[in-house]
Amino acid sequence: MLKDPNIDINDIVMMKKPHPCGANEWKVLRVGADFKIECQNCGHIVMLPRTKFERSVKKLLSKGGET
Repeated sequence: MLKDPNIDINDIVMMKKPHPCGANEWKVLRVGADFKIECQNCGHIVMLPRTKFERSVKKLLSKGGET
């Protein structure tokens, strides 16, 4: 579980389990009760409830404006 849950829009996060396309890096598109995330490899968009998202995040790779 991510110790600092302050995730913002356009942050890149690494999830614990990879997407079927092989990537485990996701861009956060929406923050709130639900999170909308986009796979950085294939562009697939997924909606997750906040509790499941916070359990599934392994680490924060980059903040919104940073590279």
